Amino acid sequence: MKRKAPIEGTDVAEWALADGLQRVESRLSELLCSAEPLLTEISSYLVLSGGKRVRPAVTMLIFRACGGQVMNDIVDVATALELIHSATLLHDDIIDESDTRRGKMSALRKYGLARTLVTGDFVFSRAFQLCARFEERLINWAAEACVKLTEGEIMQGRFRFNPEVTLADYLEIIDRKTASIFRQGARTAAYLADAPETLVQAMGDCGYNVGMTFQIVDDLLDIDGDQKKTGKPVGIDLRDGNPSLPIVLAMQRDSTIAPMFARHDLSDQEIDALQERIRATGVVSEVRRMASEYGQRARASLRGLAPSEDRDQLVALIEQLLSRAQ
Repeated sequence: MKRKAPIEGTDVAEWALADGLQRVESRLSELLCSAEPLLTEISSYLVLSGGKRVRPAVTMLIFRACGGQVMNDIVDVATALELIHSATLLHDDIIDESDTRRGKMSALRKYGLARTLVTGDFVFSRAFQLCARFEERLINWAAEACVKLTEGEIMQGRFRFNPEVTLADYLEIIDRKTASIFRQGARTAAYLADAPETLVQAMGDCGYNVGMTFQIVDDLLDIDGDQKKTGKPVGIDLRDGNPSLPIVLAMQRDSTIAPMFARHDLSDQEIDALQERIRATGVVSEVRRMASEYGQRARASLRGLAPSEDRDQLVALIEQLLSRAQ
């Protein structure tokens, strides 16, 4: 495999996950700097405001569990993934006309549509600036994830406020919008660690299943979560007409929910009542079961890895994601 050499002084054989994640934060700060201070301000407002950093953590742990040692390459991959994810959040807030993001005013509300849109383009561009130093195959994987993200956004738009959405439609949407970037990050990590092709594909499967688990749990928390714990308001999917898993399943069980989901003008009181009706259908346990199944598949994908602390941390991360739904 022909790969570009790492930057001088970054060949670190022994480093903890926390060290790698701190390097990601530093790289994010560097790359968000622009000749236009407003671009720096807007992008930093979102990207450096927190976030779970699940994608970088999964990517780095898989890299290490597959025997990878050089920090520089995987830090850049993890940073690029986080930039791509952040750019989509900026654009999503425009599409959804979101008032809040990560517990505070969205960039859209704070800076306006035009500036938020351009900042999303800026953040995307920084991501591919990082990817440029890697070989063509890895750049294509990153581009493939971005194509899927855009396709997923358009597909979700087709089913926004649309009670005809099916479970198969929902699964395809989150495959494209969420799981695709987890998959590409995971298989890129294994590839950079010089893992055999079968293990690269297995790690891609692991990333996919982690991404599906992550999104399903996130959907559940929007219906059955505690705002004090999650740090964001509940009922956002109903307000925006997004066909989350609990909503899709509940419409199959209670025909009175569909016409409510199709409305664009639900009051806060109606949203609260509709959430209660969705919970009353019993879908919460079904959603938890589906999240657990994807979590089990993610763990099963790790069987080809040799026992290690990093493998154990991957298992623990999957369990942590599932515990959020309890």
